[in-house]
Parts: sequence; C-alpha cells; structure tokens
Amino acid sequence: MSGRREWERDHEKQPKRRERFVSISFEEIPALVDSEEVDPRIGYPGAYPYTRGIHSTGYRGKLWTIRQFAGFAGVTDTNARFRKLLAEGQHGLSVAFDMPTLMGHDSDAAAALGEVGHCGVAIDSADDMEDLFAAIPLGDVSVSMTINGPAAILFAFLLVAAEEQGVDWRDLRGTLQNDILKEYIAQKEWIFPPEPHLRLIVDMVDFCRREVPQWNTISISGYHIREAGANATQELAFTLADGFAYVEACLRAGMRTEDFAPRFSFFFDAHIDFFEEIAKFRAARRIWARWMRDRYGTRDERSMKLRFHTQTAGVSLTAQQPDNNIVRTTVEALAAVLGGTQSLHTNARDEVYALPTEAAAELALRTQQVIAEETGVADTIDPLGGSWFVEELTDRMEHRVEDILQTVDRLGKGSMLEGVLRGIEQSYFQSAISDSAYEFEKAVNSGDRSVVGVNRFAKDEEEPIEILRIARAVEEGQRERVRQVRQTRDPQAVEEALAALESGARRDANLMPLLVEAARRRATEGEIVERLKTVFGTYREPASF
Repeated sequence: MSGRREWERDHEKQPKRRERFVSISFEEIPALVDSEEVDPRIGYPGAYPYTRGIHSTGYRGKLWTIRQFAGFAGVTDTNARFRKLLAEGQHGLSVAFDMPTLMGHDSDAAAALGEVGHCGVAIDSADDMEDLFAAIPLGDVSVSMTINGPAAILFAFLLVAAEEQGVDWRDLRGTLQNDILKEYIAQKEWIFPPEPHLRLIVDMVDFCRREVPQWNTISISGYHIREAGANATQELAFTLADGFAYVEACLRAGMRTEDFAPRFSFFFDAHIDFFEEIAKFRAARRIWARWMRDRYGTRDERSMKLRFHTQTAGVSLTAQQPDNNIVRTTVEALAAVLGGTQSLHTNARDEVYALPTEAAAELALRTQQVIAEETGVADTIDPLGGSWFVEELTDRMEHRVEDILQTVDRLGKGSMLEGVLRGIEQSYFQSAISDSAYEFEKAVNSGDRSVVGVNRFAKDEEEPIEILRIARAVEEGQRERVRQVRQTRDPQAVEEALAALESGARRDANLMPLLVEAARRRATEGEIVERLKTVFGTYREPASF
C-alpha cells in the first residue's frame, strides 16, 4: 500500500479549499475511496498514469477554472461583457474572434463584408487588443484565445497590449489554441500550407519558454474534430496524434520535452453520452502519460500530465425546444467535472441560433456554479473511479484509441508528425470523420438514436426565442477603426517592420520577435498575413471523394 501512503502524504501537505468537506446532511466526505488492491492502471490521484487526475487533491485543492467563451461585435461591447463576467464570479477570460480575424483578414477587406463581429470580436491591430482588455489587468487574469491560423499574430498583439499596460510578459497567464493540424483535419480555418504553420508554432513555443514562461502555447483541440462529426474514440485518437506530432516538431527543433510539454494543454468536447465522456477523459490522461514516458523518454512529471479544458457539445444543441439545451449542457458539464477537467465552458441555450444573449450566457455560467457549489461532486476525488462500468469503458476507449494511433504511426513510418501530415494529405482523418457523421445522422433519421424534441417528443409548433443580433453599425465602426490606425501610425516604420518580417521568414529566424515589432508599429493583421503569404504561399485542400 505504498502508493496509498505516498498519496496521503502529498494530499496532506497540499492546500485545500476548506478545512472540512461534509454532505448536505453534515456527514464527513472522504477525500478518496479505493479498494485494498489498486490496479496500477488506475493508480492514485496525482501519480502516474494519472487516470484518477493530475493533482493529488482533485478539486479539494482548487476548483476547475470557470472560463466562459465570450466575444461579439466590437471591442467595446466585448470588454463590457468580460468585465461583467468577471464581476459575476468567472475565473478567467476566453476570447472568441469573428471569422475575418480567424481567417487573417482586416475588417475593411472585401472578404470580411457582412461577417465583422458576428461570431466573435473583430481584432485588426494591437490598438484593438489594447481596448479589448481596457481596465482588465492582464497580469492578474488568465486569458484564453481561440484562434489558430493567425494565432502568432494575435498573440503578438496581446504581448504589445500587456506591454502598454506595464505588465511583465513573465506574469502573463493564459492559453493560445494555436492548433493548426486540427484545422486541416476538421475546422478548415488555415492560411498557409502545413509546414510554414508548424514553423510559426514551433517559433512561438521556443519564444514563450524564454519570454512568456507561464503561457500555454498550444491547446491541442479535439473539440472541433468532434463537432465536425467524429465519435468519441476518433476525437481522442486524432487529438492525441496531433499532440504527439507537436512534440516531435519541437524535439526536431532541438528543445527538450521539459522545455515545452508542460505548457501544452488540450481542449475536449463533453458530449451527451455521460459515461463514455468520463471514460474518454480518464483514458486521455493515461495514454498521454505512457507515450510521453515510454516513447519520448521524458522523466519530467509535468510533461506526462495531460491538462485539459472542456466545452460542452455545441453540436448536441437543438433549435427545437431550446430549453432542453440547458439540461443537455448540465449533463455534459457534470461529465467534464467527473472526468477531471481543469477548466470548463458551458454552452448557452440559444447558441444553436447565434451568439448567446446576456441572459443566456449568465444562465450558462450559473450552471457551472451550481455544480461547483451545491452538488458536492467536487468534494471527493474521482468519485466514479473504481466503478466496474467506468473502468471497463476506460479500458475499451484506451484500446480503440491505441489502434488508431498505430495506424497513424504506420502512415508516418514511425513518425507521428509525418503520419499526421500524410493522413491530412491522404484525407485519412477527413474520411473517417465524414463516415462517422453519416452513421450518426442515419441513426437519428431512422430513430435508432433519440434526440428529444427532434425525433422524439417533438412539437408541431415552436415558440420563437429572442436571439442576439449584431447591428450593421458594428462593421462600419470597425472598418473606421482600421482606417484610423492606418492614418495615425508611421508608415515608414510599418514598412520597415514588415520588410524585416518577410526577410526573417525567408531565413530561419524566430518570427515571434519580428511579429511583436510589427504589432508595436501598428501593422494590421491582414497586412502581416499578406506579407507572409509572399514567402509561405497559400494552401488548398486536396480533393477527396
């Protein structure tokens, strides 16, 4: 029972949220319940293989971060939403960007017409980023940014905004999604071919380990893979494959695992199949730990610990009977918590229609707070661990995922990086997701899979609900902001910064310092992207049938 004694020693010395944990009937809640013989594949919380969680205290030490995704219209509107969410008890900020920003276009570009501010906030320059976080001290608040193709550029804008707030970069905490591989697999928001994008990612990882050491440089995202139609096994397998590909890319650049892996995080979907999702999260930790130790040779515990953010499943929401979405989101959030997530976003009831209204966003926040404060599920560690059913599901998930990982490894002839790139080019991932999406839709249409309010318990008529609408004035105002930036900056300084960036891209220079300098000079996102395209080119997905 040495494992138990080691866990007890570590658990005792760690700080706790409260002195006592009791039920609603004031009965003492044990910190951890286990059997006399603990299977080494399950282990103890905070110990390899981390099936039961990466911290010895679970949520007794610290609750997950409540990080509601927000961003809409212009920077002033989003700043007000951020400040309101923080005042209501949210722990960190998570930024949603509009489609032009995600695709590397300025708001006054022809391609941006009609899209500015509609699915997130519009950011064109460091001025916009500065206004986005006005009166929000960046040294005190953790910030997550969901952006991939132009991620390094938006991160440069954030660094300049922090600099102009007087915040030391070493004090910045947060996460950049920055996961370009899943864009080619599922979400399709790329700018350049895969290799230049990977270069930007590796440059940023190397830069941050020296300059911004608390920043999570990549959030390897299964969420968008699942939302595109993948099943739970595919979501986990493809996401871990991407993660291992980034590990190999950084190792090839001469870094050690302990230089970068502790700052990799993951982003998973919490879907509606309650126990399958819990098993997925538990299997994820176990597989990552084993591969990092046995394949990549790390002995650094932090590099073996898979940390992840979760968002409830947008694809599970229905336009029919939208109040049912509150129930779905609650069940999905509870699965994420019981699976041991480090942070969580709960979708709003109306997100199937548009960005959430303020009232719907507040209710989604309250859903997390009720789970955290009232249910008691955070008072004991891994409460479902040891369940015959959960452990069986975890084992099955692990075996199925390993089969897929071996397929990717064979595609790459022993390299996960090459296997993922080859799988993208050969449409291996895309075809698998397409097949899975078809099977699910067929099951819904046949009635084999029930969706309440859609193919079961449907209503003949639906009452309309109020949704958030973005005024045309938002786009006009943002286009004017871009014009103002161009009129008030030093054009020669901008051109010099862009020329230096282009020159660095033609060589093997780390591009992050050059991107930061371009941001300081108020080069816009679109200008930076267009200059890099002259070196990197663009990408068109191979046709597949």
